[in-house]
Amino acid sequence: MIFMWDRMKKRCEWVSDDPLSIEYHDKEWGVPVHDECRLFEFLVLEGAQAGLTWMTILRRRENYRKAFDDFNPVKVAAYGPKDIRRLLSNGGIIRNRLKIESAITNAKAFVRVQHEFGTFDSYIWQFVRGKPTMTPKRESCRLLTTSDEAIEMSKDLKRRGFRFVGPTICYAFMEAVGMVNDHSRDCYRRKQLQ
Repeated sequence: MIFMWDRMKKRCEWVSDDPLSIEYHDKEWGVPVHDECRLFEFLVLEGAQAGLTWMTILRRRENYRKAFDDFNPVKVAAYGPKDIRRLLSNGGIIRNRLKIESAITNAKAFVRVQHEFGTFDSYIWQFVRGKPTMTPKRESCRLLTTSDEAIEMSKDLKRRGFRFVGPTICYAFMEAVGMVNDHSRDCYRRKQLQ
């Protein structure tokens, strides 16, 4: 539930009046994530967003969780043709074959990374030396879409067999899982997450 005083707080420009957008911004976006299933969830959802708005994906998030076994990468890595057909017929998610197949491919690559590094968390957070970075204080209207770290991450993920992980998707992933604090200078959450 969003109270009136919550609606009056200064937030990043991308936040709409939609309660789902406000709740996501206020409680999740930019908060450091170290849980393996949550990291895989954001990897899949950011890839699914390609060419769409984040709200399109956020509104379908619960459907994605059900469809993809709560984003358990081991379970998703075992998906086969029958699962692809099931997902393609699921009206609650984005029914794009390339995105669905990439989620399965990425689950397999995710599990390989877990075996190599112990956890995907230890692998992915190395791109920011294990702690969140702050973007330079900026005007709220100048949104960043990538960074040197996102470019490096994208190259390494692709080398390891991941798909739908271009620099822009990687940067959005970094923002979502708190690897970078990209809240605008005037957003109340910037200091809270500093």
